[in-house]
Amino acid sequence: MNFKSLIGKGSILGLALMSGGIVFAGNGDRVGSAGGSELLINPWARSAAFADAGVSCSNGLDGVFTNIAGLAFTDKTQIRFDRSNWLGGTGININSAGLAQRVSDNSVISVAIMAMNFGDIDITTVELPEGGIGQFSPTYSNFNVGYAREFSNSIYGGINFKVINQSISNIRANGVAIDAGIRYVTGEEDQIKFGITLKNVGPTMSFKGDGLAIQIEHIATEELATLEQRSAEFELPSLLGIGGSYDFNFSETNKLTVAAAFSANSFSNDQFRLGLDYGLEIEKAAFHLMAGYVYEDGVFANDFNFGSTVTALSGFTAGMSVDAIVGKSSSRLGIQYAFRATRNFNGVHTLGVSIDMK
Repeated sequence: MNFKSLIGKGSILGLALMSGGIVFAGNGDRVGSAGGSELLINPWARSAAFADAGVSCSNGLDGVFTNIAGLAFTDKTQIRFDRSNWLGGTGININSAGLAQRVSDNSVISVAIMAMNFGDIDITTVELPEGGIGQFSPTYSNFNVGYAREFSNSIYGGINFKVINQSISNIRANGVAIDAGIRYVTGEEDQIKFGITLKNVGPTMSFKGDGLAIQIEHIATEELATLEQRSAEFELPSLLGIGGSYDFNFSETNKLTVAAAFSANSFSNDQFRLGLDYGLEIEKAAFHLMAGYVYEDGVFANDFNFGSTVTALSGFTAGMSVDAIVGKSSSRLGIQYAFRATRNFNGVHTLGVSIDMK
């Protein structure tokens, strides 16, 4: 056994030991007790259409969300821009952009950002409950820096560092988190894949700012003083993802990938994911049709309401991608679309464009 293989297998064992404490940790009673829930949103259309089931098979920038080990499968350079109409009817949009770059024969780095736009909200006070004194725009953003490496022909691993920011006009919270993941590939045609990832592990966060301070008047001296209140700390929504996939290689240009994954969530129900991805290449174009389903306890209940512990994104997903293969190096210019069914909302639509250089 060579040194790289030993390091890779040791990483798998270490990640499995670290994640042991949260396997089957889903608990509907803890819903809403964590913060940073935007960390659970997949901003990339291709893997979102796959029901986020690609823990073992999503490649490139899609791996930044599903399993950072998948970043190691970037050919040379990948650039992505995606936009989501989040929970149709809410007026919330999500913009994401990313760059993945191979820096050596076995190493890839990435930079990605996701930002949520809530629109402009009127500023109100006790004296002016109708507003008219200006507006503010809440901001949620995550900045990611990832690194993935091929340890051997079968073992790939990666780590992703996140900087989290949440703010309104006079209150903000900042935090950091780490993702880590491993992928194992086997089979005569590398058609069998397994993956494990531990996500959103980091210290607690809390809000700070002038919005938590109020002025009070001392009764005896009539002097004004500022009373600063402290907000409660909140944990991040850590989770463990485990998945496997199998590629049915009908020919060199015709393939069906079937994937399944399990998400053990610390602050919500555990989820089971199933994804299908059919790919076909014809001359200078490549087409993919994706579909999936996310299951969790209570998803089929007819009395679903806002008091339910079932998440809004449980259910069907679907999408497609079209890539134009150009140049002598067969680089790809692509467009992707994903739809995620929701309950009590009008679904989530995500549209993305990509450039993959080889």
